[in-house]
Amino acid sequence: MRGRSRAAVLLAAVLMLGAALVPSAHAAPRAPDTAVLDGARLQQTKLRLDRGDPRLRRPLEALTARADTWLDQGPWTVVDKPKPAPGGDVHDYLSQAPYWWPSQPPTADNPWGCPYVQRDGQRNPEVDSGTDRQDVEKVFDSTYELSLAWYYTGKRVYAEKAGQVLRTWFLDPDTRMNPNLNHAQFIPCKYDGRAIGIIDFSQSYTSVVDALALLATGAPGWTRADRTGMARWNSAFLDWLKNSDFGREEAAAANNHGTFHDMQLAALAYATGDRGLARRTVLAARAVRIDPQIAADGSQPQELTRTRSWHYSTFDLVAYTRLAAIGRHVGVDLWAYRGPDGQSVRKAVDYLLPAATGAAAWPYPELEFHRYAASDIVHAAADAGDRAARRAAALLEAPPGGDLWELRPAAEQLDSIAG
Repeated sequence: MRGRSRAAVLLAAVLMLGAALVPSAHAAPRAPDTAVLDGARLQQTKLRLDRGDPRLRRPLEALTARADTWLDQGPWTVVDKPKPAPGGDVHDYLSQAPYWWPSQPPTADNPWGCPYVQRDGQRNPEVDSGTDRQDVEKVFDSTYELSLAWYYTGKRVYAEKAGQVLRTWFLDPDTRMNPNLNHAQFIPCKYDGRAIGIIDFSQSYTSVVDALALLATGAPGWTRADRTGMARWNSAFLDWLKNSDFGREEAAAANNHGTFHDMQLAALAYATGDRGLARRTVLAARAVRIDPQIAADGSQPQELTRTRSWHYSTFDLVAYTRLAAIGRHVGVDLWAYRGPDGQSVRKAVDYLLPAATGAAAWPYPELEFHRYAASDIVHAAADAGDRAARRAAALLEAPPGGDLWELRPAAEQLDSIAG
């Protein structure tokens, strides 16, 4: 009996050790160290999915459907545009100002049709050909959605595709982009590049920063060399953003460009380990951004003057809510801030609720109104404790392709006009 008992104990110990060495299908995933997304929340959502939470079935189907569409697209590179940027380096990013149009018919002596004139809110189709803008948006969107899909499903194909896209655009010597935006939103015959072009990246690049954090939790095929290479690229880009003339000029912008600059700066600082800079940037946004840009009633006067006033009012709040999310990681509650006249991000969201819920028409100029553009920022406010936003959430219009908030709870510009 004694011998048999010892054998049984030994067998049980071996079996327990073996079980410990085999990963469980429901083993807790790592929480990614994301800059905007809440990594702990993503971890809990992954556990809910693993346990079969039926409330997440449709959002996951929508996410994986998006990820699947990227599998046979790309990769993209800055070096394949028809003409290099004005400096002549094919590795320099190039985009064209979206609202500037030729005023003359092109001729042999004036092939661009110069001079160019501005038409606010009217997008010149030229900007979608011959430059890198459309391709870089695909890089941003695909890597984000593929990385999220891999994190939630564990399917290797999603991680491998995300890695291929990132390596091609940012890392491979033959195809990589230089870490600057010296030639963003150029205007033919007028400017070789403009500080305002930084928004080409600031409106979406933080999604790539978070995609990198997701892949760093153990994505197959995403190597230490890849992680190191992207960390170096981000550090170089952050240095350019802080110290270049264009970067300093964009930091001084008093509208959505300034808000997005701060959001991008804080995210890059967080991701590259400068948590102090990230915290200072979020703290400074209270007096530098909220106080002058949001009125006491919650309106955003500078955005209301635009021909796309609804789009730009929601657009600016995408930056504010994402900046508030970064603040959460560095001990700053931007949602709680009240300016000297009562200005706040919460009030700015609440100002949009009547139009966002369909209770009232939007009373300002808007060339193409989409009610769903406000959905993510209302979700963000509701999660931050805004009671009016919580009540409004059930009345929101779902964006095309479905509401993904449960899986990626960080605001995106859902009616993007890429400009």
